[in-house]
Amino acid sequence: MATKIIIDTDPGQDDALTILLALASPEIELLGVTTVAGNVGVAQATENALKALDLAGRPDVPVHAGAERALLRERVDATHVHGRTGFEGADLPLPSRAPSPGHAVDFIIRMVMENEPGEVTICAIGPLTNVALALAREPALRTRLRRIVTMSGAFAEVGNITPSAEFNVYVDPHAADMVLRSGVELVMAPLDLTHSLHTSAARLARFEAIGNRVGSVVAGWLRFEKRFEATKYGTDGGPLHDPNTVLWLLRPDLYRGRLVNVQVETASELTMGMTVVDWWGVTDLPKNVQFLREGDADALYDAIAELLARFKDDGSGGTVAPKFLEVPGA
Repeated sequence: MATKIIIDTDPGQDDALTILLALASPEIELLGVTTVAGNVGVAQATENALKALDLAGRPDVPVHAGAERALLRERVDATHVHGRTGFEGADLPLPSRAPSPGHAVDFIIRMVMENEPGEVTICAIGPLTNVALALAREPALRTRLRRIVTMSGAFAEVGNITPSAEFNVYVDPHAADMVLRSGVELVMAPLDLTHSLHTSAARLARFEAIGNRVGSVVAGWLRFEKRFEATKYGTDGGPLHDPNTVLWLLRPDLYRGRLVNVQVETASELTMGMTVVDWWGVTDLPKNVQFLREGDADALYDAIAELLARFKDDGSGGTVAPKFLEVPGA
């Protein structure tokens, strides 16, 4: 059986790549995409999600708009990284459709409750506002969800939006705190992992050389997005962030980490959104997060290229989405 997932996202170029990887994988069934304010506002994020699905040739996947701001704090965005629309780097047409009716939180609750316990995984690649609201509104999600795989947090890499905080947690630290305390099985792809998986000119050229529209768009997106980070870190690329959620579902053997306790700072303005990771087990606090710190970069980029190559051009400027009759090994 394919793993059923909801992608909760704030696209963002690398968020869109995450959606594409899920759609290229027979091992994954994408139930829907929910959007949240983060990299860009929720209206722009929703438009971008629809564009990404059009690019993939999958306008059938529902998209539900969600939270417009954090639970308690003023909105922060990352347009300084992703550009005004979040999709700079490739010119895509307007979406072919409007978003699906109904709020993202209601959709998350409905999907989890309509499926059997343990069947639905949330890949949370933006601020955790929608996920926290869903858990608060329907406590049964705490036992019915399979897991939450989130790109968030940091340990030794400390922060990328402040000296002490990773962006997704910083935008809504109270939501992150609620999710970490929920008791749901959590897998976290933090900056410690993503900063070891830099794109490079050669890796992006490989995506473009695939020869399909999807590969070209992804290369353009990441060249734009990673300019800021390349300058910041002194490399010819930037960290690979959000795709690690879907990639971990597909290839957990390519990652290394450990089960630890993680807490979020929500009181101090100096360290707001800091994730405090008990890597060495110096407390007896419950271990609530599978915290990923290393990944096999070459193998992961090989996997991305292979997945992107599954999309075929239709000859008229569109894309034929991959279709799968069965999951290998099922």
